[in-house]
Amino acid sequence: MNKKKVLFSFIFLIIVISIGVFLALKFFKKPNSQDTVKEIKPTIGTIKTVISTTGTVLPKNRLEIKPPVNGRVEKILVLEGDMVKTGQTLAWMSSTDRAALLDAARGQSAEELKYWEDTYKPIALLAPIDGEVIVATTQPGQTVTASDAVLVLSDHLIVRAQVDETDIGKIKLDQKAVVTLDAYPDTKIDAIVEHIYYESQTVNNVTIYNVDLRPEKVPDFFRSGMNASVDFTVESKENLLIIPQEAVHKTKEGDFVLVKKDDKEPAMVKVTLGASDDKNTEVLSGVAKDDTIVITSKKFVLPSAESSGGNPFMPFGRRR
Repeated sequence: MNKKKVLFSFIFLIIVISIGVFLALKFFKKPNSQDTVKEIKPTIGTIKTVISTTGTVLPKNRLEIKPPVNGRVEKILVLEGDMVKTGQTLAWMSSTDRAALLDAARGQSAEELKYWEDTYKPIALLAPIDGEVIVATTQPGQTVTASDAVLVLSDHLIVRAQVDETDIGKIKLDQKAVVTLDAYPDTKIDAIVEHIYYESQTVNNVTIYNVDLRPEKVPDFFRSGMNASVDFTVESKENLLIIPQEAVHKTKEGDFVLVKKDDKEPAMVKVTLGASDDKNTEVLSGVAKDDTIVITSKKFVLPSAESSGGNPFMPFGRRR
């Protein structure tokens, strides 16, 4: 009797184990993988390291033209976008007293108005710098105070970029950069670093430094307030022997690539690497231009519902 119980228990245990193994293989099957092999040759190319950030188009010097006294604007002689020279008359205005006298004389006669216009001269608003008129919204006849800006001038437009504190040490004066406006993504604008600010700012809990860039040629569509993307060129080397980053195998012993020679099996060859970017890296020694480099990668394919028998987490399994 005891022998039958032992035998029955043994058989029952085998059945349970078999069912467990079956379910494990059925529902927890590893994804199928297949090695893909690609053969390439090293190429001669350029390695360029850049720092990417954002910026805004702003006037380098924004100068507001304010009246010396309270009064009324009589004439505006310029329009937005006009280029002006130092000392050029931009507008004429009357002080509060002159405006009152002219209004009183205008109600009497044309001769009386002409007399007071010649006797009590208007005030000229002059351009203190060479620049461009970027704001000219004040209208003739509008009353202004000494704190109101009648016109706004800008000497030239720049791009003010925000550089993270970890990258500011890589930015130098006269360093080259490429500016792309969000409104004109297909136009690349060459620029150089004109000024690096010493005082930091905190933006979204990140410490940044402002960097001013001067475009080498200011496009006609440049407008103050436009958003831009900025790529600072940190390092640029030409005529280098380069290979893709994915071809490099990094180990404790160093960097290796898989090289195939004379129809033989590929072998690992140690290489010395130089500059690199997001895609390619420079090879200083270890391989030549004519060598064939083998790149292997795994392509994972998840099992389909048909092959796996359905979702194991569904309460009733796969529907038929």
